[in-house]
Amino acid sequence: MTQTNGTNGTNGTNGTSNGALPALRTNPKAIFFTDFDGTITLQDSNDFMTDNLGFGTKLRKQGNQDVLFGRRTFRDSFQEMMDSIKTPYDQCIATLLKNVQLDPCFAEFFAWTRANNVPVVVLSGGMQPIIRALLAHLVGEDAVEHMQIVSNDVQARPGKSINEEGGWTIKFHDDSDFGHDKSLEIKPYAALPERPILFYAGDGVSDLSAAKETDLLFAKAGRDLVTYCENEKVPFVTFEDFSDIHKVVRDVVEGKITVKEAAKGRL
Repeated sequence: MTQTNGTNGTNGTNGTSNGALPALRTNPKAIFFTDFDGTITLQDSNDFMTDNLGFGTKLRKQGNQDVLFGRRTFRDSFQEMMDSIKTPYDQCIATLLKNVQLDPCFAEFFAWTRANNVPVVVLSGGMQPIIRALLAHLVGEDAVEHMQIVSNDVQARPGKSINEEGGWTIKFHDDSDFGHDKSLEIKPYAALPERPILFYAGDGVSDLSAAKETDLLFAKAGRDLVTYCENEKVPFVTFEDFSDIHKVVRDVVEGKITVKEAAKGRL
């Protein structure tokens, strides 16, 4: 892959505008797209809320399986999960800040990406305020300002505020069956005749739309995305934590291996 001139997104720009591709601003050799929940973090914040504040683990896992095998859309399943949570939104965030941990190797990887001009673009099925609060808490406000974050959002229910019981609901990013079709953010980059190498890292059903769109897909070991990739014959490589991703991305960017050589499947 070759570089192209263009324009790198920061300050949490929520999607492209007027055809601009924010992650090209610094003319990078590679762009790293990534899921947030369960990928950058060890726990999925939405799953944690559903399991502990909503309708529980059993129904949540059944919904994930229904999405994975095409029995229902992610949008419908996720809406049902979020609707089961009645806790005020500020209390949800406070609970997550106490319980969600960062992948222990992400901070080092992120520092490397900044030093080596590899923009990180967070594509999340989660909600912007939670993602920002967790990232600021776990890696610092400065890091948040250097990541483009494209995600769903939160909104108040009619006649209520988000910080009262039963007062909030998810505000989806787009009208797709995913609620946030992550492929829509990646495809304009992939369509360029000359472009950076594109990476994506994810773990679950919210990542299905992005799985086929980049040059190399990292799928978290033991999670639903691995099953999907094997069923759909999507090339990928598994990772346990961001140290695995760091090594492969660095080797690809430095030209030591190709993306095809890196896509080894289950390790």
